[in-house]
Order: sequence, then C-alpha cells, then structure tokens
Amino acid sequence: MYFAAQDSDTPVWARTTIYGALGYFISPIDALPDFTPLLGYTDDITLMAGAVAIVAAHIKPEHRARADKVLKRWFD
Repeated sequence: MYFAAQDSDTPVWARTTIYGALGYFISPIDALPDFTPLLGYTDDITLMAGAVAIVAAHIKPEHRARADKVLKRWFD
C-alpha cells in the first residue's frame, strides 16, 4: 500500500485511505491496546485489511514488485 500511496496516478481519496490506515497502525492511541493478549492487534489487522480491500484496484503489479524487492533486501 505504501508504494501505491507514493504513485501520483493513485487518486487522492485512495492515498488518504492508505495514509490513514498506516497512521492508525503505528499510532500509540488504539481502540484496543496492543498489549492486550490476542485482541490487541485485531483492530489493526481489521483496519489494514479493510484499507487494502478499498484501494486494491489501485495497487498495481509494479507496486507489488517494489514491495517484494524491498522485503527481499531486508530479509535476505
């Protein structure tokens, strides 16, 4: 989603959705505190899944390729 948000072809509403979801994910203020066993990350995961579903049409193969390249660099 990050690379889709960086693309100027992505509509403003989609970029806003992406940045909002990513901001909520890293925010220390949460609906369910992350330290709560088992439930702490469910709100984060639900929000990210919803954001992906909303903007999926704007995530291009080249965005996925860039993400794969970064992940390989980080974890190889």
